Amino acid sequence: MAGFAAVATTGAAAAPALAASPMKRPRGAGTTLVLLGTAGGPTLYGDRAGVSSAVVVGDAFYLVDLGHGALGRVAQAQLSTSTAPSARPLTGLAGVFLTHVHSDHLAEYASLVINGMWNGVNDPSRPVPVYGPGDRGGLPPVLGDRPEPPVIAPDAPTAGTVAMTARIIEGFAADLNERLRGSGGVDPGAAFAPHDIALPAGAAGPVDHAPMPRISPIPVHEDSRVRVTATLVEHSPVFPSFAFRFDTDEGSITFSGDTAPSENLIELAQGTDVLVHEVIDRQWAEARFPEPRTPAAEATLRHLIESHTTIEDVGGVATAAGAGTLVLNHLAPGDNADSRWRQAGKGFAGRLVVGHDLDEIAVGSKR
Repeated sequence: MAGFAAVATTGAAAAPALAASPMKRPRGAGTTLVLLGTAGGPTLYGDRAGVSSAVVVGDAFYLVDLGHGALGRVAQAQLSTSTAPSARPLTGLAGVFLTHVHSDHLAEYASLVINGMWNGVNDPSRPVPVYGPGDRGGLPPVLGDRPEPPVIAPDAPTAGTVAMTARIIEGFAADLNERLRGSGGVDPGAAFAPHDIALPAGAAGPVDHAPMPRISPIPVHEDSRVRVTATLVEHSPVFPSFAFRFDTDEGSITFSGDTAPSENLIELAQGTDVLVHEVIDRQWAEARFPEPRTPAAEATLRHLIESHTTIEDVGGVATAAGAGTLVLNHLAPGDNADSRWRQAGKGFAGRLVVGHDLDEIAVGSKR
């Protein structure tokens, strides 16, 4: 596939030769969804890492979000498709896609950038593209009756993907300078090529409240294996917040990101083979904030419910999109019984999968 031009490129540096035991993961030439982490929110769980997924296409793989523990799951899943002696866990990484800037979706992005050179991302002639939100354009509102909090980094308090990546590299300058001088390696600024996803006219931020602007899918990335499009979803006041669709020769996988039921998402996901959708248990959320609630607690509860998709609603979204398989991901809470999550299948005629870390789902067959 070809046709979408890269947004930006970075400089080059020499890549060191790395020796390691090869990854051993026999795969066909098809497309596979791998769930790396399936927990929603910043809470840590013993059996679920933070939300992260991989799309494996032939000899490459693409990451969608990088919650806490995601890179350990990458190693466990043996996503590297190379069997060369120099193979590392990230060998074959062909792109990174960040849905939004909440920490439970990108806590390990910094680790990827800083440690990538030692794990297979070490070719400045082919930097790994990273796509994610641009600068929000202004601070979000304060919810409830909370006092105005201090502003972190007031000179640039709502950095997008490009600025965030630069700050990560600067923040680890002592480590990077020591390692580059003592062990060799590659400047992360040359190994990764971050891009802020441009919004269409009429969808400029910030947007503080639902609904998000109604837009058609945005072209984001295309190479010989995959075409990726995106859309804005309903996760206000987080803006922009994206869903992504991957189309390959075998079929399609759509990732909802964090969202309430969204017309934009339903359009993006039309006819998708696999819809990977977040879900929240409303009963659990209400139990976290028992009545009587303070205005601040009421605002937090309302945000949880109104910016996510409940068990009762997610099946209807999948039906409206005409999805073949609905995979529940970003489970909030991460310790519900599967039997509770399976109630999301009511009203959905397709296949329902309650996601667990390291689950794999094959997509279509070679056409």
